[in-house]
Amino acid sequence: MTRDQFDRFCKGLPATTHVVQWGNSSVWKVGGKIFAICSHLGPGEQQKISFKCSELSYTLLCEQPGIAPAPYLARAKWVQLQTKDAMSDTDIKAYVEQAHKIIAAKLTRKQRAELGL
Repeated sequence: MTRDQFDRFCKGLPATTHVVQWGNSSVWKVGGKIFAICSHLGPGEQQKISFKCSELSYTLLCEQPGIAPAPYLARAKWVQLQTKDAMSDTDIKAYVEQAHKIIAAKLTRKQRAELGL
């Protein structure tokens, strides 16, 4: 999945916002809380996708080749796809959509109502 494809997919999820930060990372949020990141720090640098996941998914995914605990976010059960063939585009979309749902569920009832969630 390219960064443009990642951004288009995340943009299509409900009530999302986007910001480029941390040296050119594409950061996607719902209710001001991050659910997925696509980092591409410069020429020759491998693009990496990170997302929040459930505890079970975190355990299973970290055992897969090309997938590792996400730097700085692993304690919150985030994984990082470190190679472009670590996961199919279909699976990336499913996990990013689930990440969106996990983060949205942590928002207050009032926030979810304001965002139409």
